[in-house]
Amino acid sequence: MQSRFNLFIFIAFILAVTISASVFFVDERERVILLKLGQIERADYEPGLHFKMPFVNQVRRFDGRILSLDATPARYLTGEKKNLIVDSFILWRISDVAQYFRSMGGDEENAKLRLSQIIKDGLRAEFGRRSIQEVVSGDRDQMVAGLMRSANETSAEFGIEIVNVRIKRIDLPQDVSASVFARMQAERERVAKDLRSRGAEEAEKIRSDADRQRTVILAEARRQAESLRGEGDATATDVYASAYGQNEEFYSLYRRLNAYQNIFQGDDLMVIEPKGDFFKRFGDLDTSSQ
Repeated sequence: MQSRFNLFIFIAFILAVTISASVFFVDERERVILLKLGQIERADYEPGLHFKMPFVNQVRRFDGRILSLDATPARYLTGEKKNLIVDSFILWRISDVAQYFRSMGGDEENAKLRLSQIIKDGLRAEFGRRSIQEVVSGDRDQMVAGLMRSANETSAEFGIEIVNVRIKRIDLPQDVSASVFARMQAERERVAKDLRSRGAEEAEKIRSDADRQRTVILAEARRQAESLRGEGDATATDVYASAYGQNEEFYSLYRRLNAYQNIFQGDDLMVIEPKGDFFKRFGDLDTSSQ
């Protein structure tokens, strides 16, 4: 009885091991291939529960998510034969798990080394077609798009898709930085001098135009003043002539009285003999008083 029970336990254990070895689960974040004696038997498994031949088939699992690779900063030559130090990173994933297994042996480190070399070659080609100014201030997305097209053509042979390539930083070597800074400073100084000379020229034009307008305005004001003064003098002359014509005796007396008033002012004492035409009225007054 005991031996039968032990046999039943052993058979149950064998069945459990066999069943567990015949079943495997595929996660949605994984890419799975089924090997038979080291050769790929199937590589198109969907997420869920699947079966295999126990002790014959082997399941290899790979990360199906987007993976990142932080590339080592490297030097690249521009079209001007200037060195740039570029730091970048790569986003990639397995597109064909069977091809990936055959080409890389399923080793992620090998895949990273190969990807790093592909991106370096692509960056070297893209930077070699551009100047420093185009690299720094140009359309970097266009450069990355060209890089990804060529890189994906190469990486497709390894069952890998490059999702994105991003340039984190572009640095200049110390000697290049100094020369570029000197050129930028000289260019800024040239632009500043040009702007100052244009400003001085424009200021001189404005001052010349203002002086011209001032001269024209003063000349016109003088002309108008002389014209008005002449018209006033003419009017005054007409008024004086009209008044003198109406009563010559009174007008003569009025003029003399104004002249006497303007001359004999203040507290000064002046003793003179009232002779001459200017003092004619003094004599007339004395005669009339007698």
